[in-house]
Amino acid sequence: MLVDVHCHLDHVTFSGKLDAVIANARKAGMKAIVTSGVNTPTNRVALELSKKYDIVKCTLGLYPTDLLGMGADEAGIARQEGKFDIDAECAFIKKHKDEILGIGEVGLDYYWDKERHAEQKKNFEKILSFAEKLKKPVVIHSRQAEKDCIDMLESSRLKRVDLHCFMGNKKLIKRAEDLGFFFSIPALIVRLQHFQMLVEQVSLSHVLTETDAPFLSPVQNEKSEPLHVQQTVKMIAKIKKLDESEVEKNIFMNYQRLFLS
Repeated sequence: MLVDVHCHLDHVTFSGKLDAVIANARKAGMKAIVTSGVNTPTNRVALELSKKYDIVKCTLGLYPTDLLGMGADEAGIARQEGKFDIDAECAFIKKHKDEILGIGEVGLDYYWDKERHAEQKKNFEKILSFAEKLKKPVVIHSRQAEKDCIDMLESSRLKRVDLHCFMGNKKLIKRAEDLGFFFSIPALIVRLQHFQMLVEQVSLSHVLTETDAPFLSPVQNEKSEPLHVQQTVKMIAKIKKLDESEVEKNIFMNYQRLFLS
């Protein structure tokens, strides 16, 4: 009953290897892999992959740095060509709303952009308003902008929220949990104490598994892939002192509550 609620199957790492990656995931017992778009070209690919593989679902995103015209922040993901037209991309997402699980990844990024935070917030506010009207869950990118993301989400009417790879402090984690938000935990948890702390702090009913593949690998200097959520489940089970099967069952139910309800 394994699920990877956030990865990037369009990344060049998986070029020519995707059939094998999907096959590996099936053998591991995965029920769903959610690949995320970040801009115009990757949204199209994510949609295509969700049609090609029955196990693959997708969310379509408007990435904060792409919206600023900075392009992808990591090598290997298709870059936005020219100006990112938010209205045009929202229209595309609306057209395909019945084929997608949610909107994401979207949010704020103060790591790559140090100066245009007001512009980022304006864009994010527009996206949150769009998500409210579309009645779709959102997958949030909040790198070094955790508090501002929580502030803006709290001011919205959105309830179905996944905080992808959330690095906020204990106070922000508590606040987000009280708001009913979910936290998707990468396989990096096996070697990063922050995520171990997060899982220890929050109820299992607010936890999801992701890989952000090919990033955030459980093994240093290696690429991750969806089946690595197995390692996340093992670590969560250890922290929560539960059977792995119980953790899998609960996380699958959380996935259904967030994306399929």
